Order: sequence, then C-alpha cells, then structure tokens
Amino acid sequence: MPELPEVETIVRDLSHLLPGARIGKVEVLRPDLIEGEAAEAFAKHLKGKRIRGVTRRAKNIVTDLGGERLLVNLGMTGRLLVARADEPDTGHLGVRIALDGGRELRYHDARRFGRLWIVGEEAWRAWDGELGVEPLSDDFTAEWLLQAAGRSRVAIKTWLMDQARVVGVGNIYASEGLFRAGVDPRRPAHSITAEEAPRIVEGVRRVLTDAIEHRGTTFLDYRDARGERGGFAARLQVYDQEGEPCPVCGAPLERIVQGGRSTFFCGACQT
Repeated sequence: MPELPEVETIVRDLSHLLPGARIGKVEVLRPDLIEGEAAEAFAKHLKGKRIRGVTRRAKNIVTDLGGERLLVNLGMTGRLLVARADEPDTGHLGVRIALDGGRELRYHDARRFGRLWIVGEEAWRAWDGELGVEPLSDDFTAEWLLQAAGRSRVAIKTWLMDQARVVGVGNIYASEGLFRAGVDPRRPAHSITAEEAPRIVEGVRRVLTDAIEHRGTTFLDYRDARGERGGFAARLQVYDQEGEPCPVCGAPLERIVQGGRSTFFCGACQT
C-alpha cells in the first residue's frame, strides 16, 4: 500500500501539473471506486470544475476545487497518472478525467481497494479532524509522543501505524523508522522513555524524508504521477531483509508478525 512518501511524491508531481486546469468529461469505468454518491452524479459533479491546487492529508491526495475537494485514496494498488488524451492506458483503468489542453487524469487500480470521493467544507473539517498528527509537521515532537503514547500498551510499531494517532506511517516506514531509532518494535508504547522519544521522532522523520527524496518505494504496483517507479527500495535497511546481516552490527535481521503485518528488525541493535 502506498504510504506517506509515495502519496507525497504523487502530490508534488500533480501540484505542478494540475492547478488551473478545468475538468471536462468524466468517465467512471469502475463505479465501485466511487464513495458517497452514484458514479453518474460523481461525474456530473466534477465536470466544469477548475483545479486550484493539490495537497496531501495522511495517505490521501486532496484536490482543491474551490469550496469542495476531490479526495483520492490509492488503497493497495491505485495509481493516479497524468497522460495525453491520445496515449494508451496501462490497464485496470477505473476513472478517466478529461482536462483542457488535451490531457487526462487517470485512476488505475488492479485490486480496486482505492476510493475517490468529493467533500464540501463541513465534511472536510469533520474528516480531517478524525485524523492524527502529520509526522513531518511541527506537531510531531518528542513531547507529544511521550504524552500521546503514555497510557498505551499497544506495541510501539503498531501504535505508530494507527492513522488516528500518526498519519501516513505504514508498515515499511514504521519498521525502518524504529530501526533508525534503535527501538524494539515489540515494546509497549507506554514504555518509551524521554531519551528514546526524540530518536523515534527523528528516525521516522528521516526515513520519510529520505524516501520522498528518492520518490518512494516500489516493490510491484506503485508509480508516480508520470508512471515512473520509486527508487527507495534499494535503500531500505531492514524491511523485507529477514536473515540478512544488520547494516549496523551484522546480526541476522528478524521478522515477526504484528497485527497481521510483517515487522522487520534487529534483535541485537533494537532494545
């Protein structure tokens, strides 16, 4: 599933490509991708709107339409691409949005776990208020982490992945961030100390920033807004590296399952 760096990479691409464009015909080929209204109403709703900007909230792409927002969650295999109208699509096309200038915004999704929906200002505020802290914002501090996690017995890795607490940090970057912090992912969140909290904040921030600089991590499906693969997979230090030597101490890296997801870590370095 695309996490914060992948969505941020797409948003940065789209923020250069879409503002000022007017939406023309909207074609919904997979109605199950549309949330909140019928596919026909969704298409009619979008037609004629002008795109003012593109931002990110958590793992969601937010397109400002002036008083309303088009939200896109990529699910497991979603791709949001800008292409020429005469360019062949790459398969699994779910929604096609015509733009002026002979371009199209295309949403592809092989497994169709992604969603597109439109919200007004009131619905936006309510939805936004249910989400947690952005880990690259000034609100994500060691002091906040200690207070927010202080009573939780949930494992710290699982805690970091809870979108009501910290948004955008999924399985890959939770494992990587805790490795950089030297903290065991199995530790209860409330056991984190005042000395460890700044390391966790810095570890998470650093891995997210590094991944954005390399345009995200591609294993299979993720592509940026131009259809290119991310380059961070080769720089992962523990994720999907079970049995490989730890890059710090040389001990074999381990894998466990937490909440149905694989966690990778070094049992020697992370305490």
